[in-house]
Amino acid sequence: MTPPRRGLEQPLVLLRELLDEAGVARALRRIAHELVERNRGAGGLALVGVRTGGLQLAVRLRRLVTEIEGHEPPLGAVDIALYRDDIFQGLPRPEVGPTELPFALDGLTLVLVDDVLYTGRTVRAALDALMDYGRPRAVQLAVLVDRGHRELPIQADYVGLVAQTTRAESVRVKLAELGEVDRVVVLERGA
Repeated sequence: MTPPRRGLEQPLVLLRELLDEAGVARALRRIAHELVERNRGAGGLALVGVRTGGLQLAVRLRRLVTEIEGHEPPLGAVDIALYRDDIFQGLPRPEVGPTELPFALDGLTLVLVDDVLYTGRTVRAALDALMDYGRPRAVQLAVLVDRGHRELPIQADYVGLVAQTTRAESVRVKLAELGEVDRVVVLERGA
């Protein structure tokens, strides 16, 4: 089946809401507590958000970890545009954003933060990007939503919500920082 040409895409139709504003807040609080518990505190940790949604969630997790531990872990951002494995497969020109890692990665436990875990390809690209900047002691993965359908052997260490979806559906995380009301919704292409 030929994909629709640019400009002729089918509109997305809201199917259901997975998390409302309170649900997003609860999930992030739970992830922050699990992160601190598993790592026996926040010392030696750094948070790295995948641009853009993952970065906003990393900022929130950093604030929550600081509230719990009284220690503010370093925060960074990684852009994966040039590390995507589909970059030369007819996609529009990638928008490359900055990777900002204002700390040395060596010896730290990095918590890579993303909004939705789907095929695993975004995480693979983020790991490739991070390895260009140093050799962390360990990398853990935190995601707000795991929707399944993995194509690579990648799994999250911290998950806010596991959602059953089909490949025809799209999971969108809407955040106040990006001009929306906090929520997670499932969309599907309309007829």
